[in-house]
Amino acid sequence: MSEQYEYVPHRLLRRRVRDIASGVEGVLMAVINENVSDTAAQERWMELAYIRGASGREFTNAATNVQPAPDQPETASGRRDQRSA
Repeated sequence: MSEQYEYVPHRLLRRRVRDIASGVEGVLMAVINENVSDTAAQERWMELAYIRGASGREFTNAATNVQPAPDQPETASGRRDQRSA
């Protein structure tokens, strides 16, 4: 039997993100490729994002439903110094 999960690197780890499905914002704590199958006969793997909300509780959703929070730049190279604007 194989492992039931594995950690996946993600560009938004430890940054504020928004869950597209619910609109809830929080910090992306981990992305894990998990076997979500309820039977041993057929494995079904899915990348789940673990997001810690303002309450301190974590919730999961598909990693594809996570985007940078509106107050966060898309990429580090997209940052702009506000004082020069």
